[in-house]
Amino acid sequence: MTAYIALLRAVNVGGTGKLPMTTLAELCTAAGLARVQTYIASGNVVFHSDGPEEHVRTALEDRLQDYCGKRVGVIVRTASEIAAIVARNPFRAMPGNRVMALFVDTPLPADPMEGVTGMKDEQIHLGPRALFVFYPNGMATTRLRIPSEKTGTARNMNTVARLAEMAAALG
Repeated sequence: MTAYIALLRAVNVGGTGKLPMTTLAELCTAAGLARVQTYIASGNVVFHSDGPEEHVRTALEDRLQDYCGKRVGVIVRTASEIAAIVARNPFRAMPGNRVMALFVDTPLPADPMEGVTGMKDEQIHLGPRALFVFYPNGMATTRLRIPSEKTGTARNMNTVARLAEMAAALG
């Protein structure tokens, strides 16, 4: 079995509405996922599955659509991919709550600045199927807009590191 992490887009932080994490865990189990664990109320799930990434994503999106009444975007990564994000963080010396990994399933631009607007002091770097974004003044007042935000989902590096630990513990 493969250890995976699913990151839901716009759950409990705007857009999709409230989704209790106990309900999310039940939906994951109903989708055939094993050893399901959720982490904080922003749509993070760690689990095992025999299925490939696309199958896991589709099964989870279908269950979420039935529950929420609309499509909820789901990004799925293996435990090793999440561990690689932690290891490749170009902003390791910065506070983890000021560095975001923006996970995407669409092709990333060769130039991470392509289409970006509103940039001031923020920094952006390409990662493996993700963009790393450093917000030196936090996200609350930023005007930064990144095209990949429309389909991706971001987590701060503290959360990503914790998810990597949880997935590693699943084995």
